[in-house]
Parts: sequence; structure tokens; C-alpha cells
Amino acid sequence: MSILWQPAVAEGPPAKVVAALERIVPGIAPDRIRMSVLPGLYEVSFGPSIVYVSADGRYLIQGDLVELDSGKNHTRDRRREHRRERMATVKENDMVVFGPENAKHTVDVFTDIDCPYCVRLHNQMAEYNRLGIRIRYLAFPRAGVSSSSYDKWVSVWCSGDKQIAMSKAKNGSRIPEKKCDNPVEKQFALGRAVGVRGTPSLILENGQLVPGYVQPLELLEILEGNKTG
Repeated sequence: MSILWQPAVAEGPPAKVVAALERIVPGIAPDRIRMSVLPGLYEVSFGPSIVYVSADGRYLIQGDLVELDSGKNHTRDRRREHRRERMATVKENDMVVFGPENAKHTVDVFTDIDCPYCVRLHNQMAEYNRLGIRIRYLAFPRAGVSSSSYDKWVSVWCSGDKQIAMSKAKNGSRIPEKKCDNPVEKQFALGRAVGVRGTPSLILENGQLVPGYVQPLELLEILEGNKTG
């Protein structure tokens, strides 16, 4: 079982915890096991999914671990940490970017070419940018890698000007069909790994996942911390 153990101590996670996980999810190794803030309880990460296992391997807990005095949601923070780590593996030149480099905020958006709310978001791009929000698109063709939406994403990526091709495709214009080396399938897999289930899905710089369309001013409020999202 290949596991990232934190903190890195000689004895590693308790054998009873590992045995319990092998019994519950045989053949699937967690990404990480670490001691939780609650004594005797171990935090186990499967991508953005977090569960807790007691040190004796007898109990499995699913749900958020919240510190009542401070209101700190430790499980939510771990999910966001995972997303930040995974999103940091994507180079910006593998995205289709709208907005200046010096924008106050940057939001990564998993988008489908054809979904109506993705089109609605794109048609307000100038307003997002005016408010200081830079949008970086990643591919998430909802119907999968054998769909026409996948083919359109590939054609956008392989075009001479990705921004112009994206805008034309989003507005229903036919763009030349092209093929080349592209990150579309890889980004689709990444989206699923960080918890994307539909489009658009927004990943904020703190790792927060905001599912669905968010109008520009509301997104700015979330980014400025006036709303939890």
C-alpha cells in the first residue's frame, strides 16, 4: 500500500488503521494518512474526499471535523489544500487565459464548450476582467473524451489564437476542426480528481471549489471574503 504519511515518523500509521482501510476499500491506497487534531483519530485522504479512522481500526467517521470554539473546519481546509496542490501542477501556458497578469484575483474555471452557463460566464468576461478577476480556463468536456464537446475543446486548443477560437466556439460559431498534442484529456481527469462534477466549476486561489455559474459582482464578493461561497 503506497501511502504518503504525515507527519513523517519512523513508526508510520498504526497497522490497525492500514488494515481497516484495506478491508473497507481493498486495492485503493489513500493519498495521505495523518494524525488529526483529535487524539486517537487519523485523517485519511482519497483525493478531495476525507474520512477519519480510529487508531484501533474499529471506527470510520465520514463528515466534517469542526472545532467549535473557533469554528475552524479542518476537513474543509484539507480539501482545499488538496485542490491547491493538484492545481499547482498545471502550467499557465496549458490554460486559455482571459485577463491581465497583474489582476487582483485569479480564478481557474473548468469549462465545457457547450454548457449554457459556461457560455453565460464567458459572455461576461469583460466584466470579470474589469473587476480585477482573471479567468483561466481548463478543459472539462462533460460528456467525456469521445464527445463532440471534447473535439471542440481540442480544436480550440490547437487553433492559432486560443482566445478568439474559444469566444467563437462559446457563441456557437463553427471553428476549423484541428488536432494536435493537447492537455484536454489530462485536464478532464484533473477536474474529476479535485471534485468537479459539472460546469462551470470555479477553483479559487485558496482551493475553494465553487460549483456553477457565479455572476461577476457576487464572485468578487466571495473573493474579497465578504461571502463564504
